[in-house]
Amino acid sequence: MDDKVNKLYEMIKLSRRTVFFTGAGVSTLSGLKDFRSSNGLYNKKEKYPPEDILSHDFFFNNTEYFYKFYKENLSSLKYSPNIIHKTIKFLQDKGKHISVVTQNIDGFDKEAGTKNVYEIHGTIMVNHCISCGKKYNAEYVFNHEGVPKCTCGGVIKPDVVLYGEALPEDTVMSAIYEIENADLLIIAGTSLSVYPAASFINYFRGFNIVLINRDNTDYNSRCNLVINDDLGNIFNKLYDKIKTWN
Repeated sequence: MDDKVNKLYEMIKLSRRTVFFTGAGVSTLSGLKDFRSSNGLYNKKEKYPPEDILSHDFFFNNTEYFYKFYKENLSSLKYSPNIIHKTIKFLQDKGKHISVVTQNIDGFDKEAGTKNVYEIHGTIMVNHCISCGKKYNAEYVFNHEGVPKCTCGGVIKPDVVLYGEALPEDTVMSAIYEIENADLLIIAGTSLSVYPAASFINYFRGFNIVLINRDNTDYNSRCNLVINDDLGNIFNKLYDKIKTWN
């Protein structure tokens, strides 16, 4: 495994433009639950299927139950960015052109101070009133009893892409631009099973694709380097190598 970490290190060192394409496996390292594993949110026993709860129609038709599930399961406020976020931020600080295209909604990339972050599924950190548009932070929403309401009386909605909603167009176009112009694409902590997000890697025209994930995916054969291991283990080793950079 050290040989693969060394190869990853060399790819990053030589790259002029790198994109990290990240998924739930990055967030679980901080303590959050993922969605599709045996212990994930979609396998929770609920009154309604969790995938239905996290949909546009359910939000508007059963807002109270939506927020019950949302507050119990999707808050990242008591968790913190991890070694993966730290590594990416360090690379940026050392002058590497790094962008992050993430499927995660926890806001950890920006909390870590990372720039060039494209949250294609939105974020729990930003919320808005569906009546007047006023913005609210995550603390207001998660600490509000029941359905969070605006000062105007309107219902507040998270800026998270729910099932049945389109991805944010400006964010998607910027993410695709970064992928198209990268020479290194590092896919971390995702099975690439969520569409249309997974299809974004088809825009890559660069030299090297790296996949770091505990399990194999249908995209393994397209990658120059595949590392099936614990992400924390890999990124701790990678960070130990790059932190010696002057």
